[in-house]
Amino acid sequence: MEYQYPISIDWSTEETIDVMKFFDIVERAYEKSVPREEFMAVYKRYKEIVPSKSEEKTIDREFQDVSGLSTYQVVKKAKSKETNERLSMK
Repeated sequence: MEYQYPISIDWSTEETIDVMKFFDIVERAYEKSVPREEFMAVYKRYKEIVPSKSEEKTIDREFQDVSGLSTYQVVKKAKSKETNERLSMK
């Protein structure tokens, strides 16, 4: 997909890449499916970079505005799944 990811100038290059990996795996969950464990590992790293719930909500809103996809909904579904399941938003 072609759109601008919401990123912060305060993040290091490595952090920016890791946040982009999070957005990518959210996209893949909507397009196909992803292993839940892989998603949760990427989300864990994302939360190290964005620990604040309010900042996470702001980024989700910005991402949803440009992509039409909700990081919140994918996280919510991932948390409700069993460990070995695949995650799909179809």
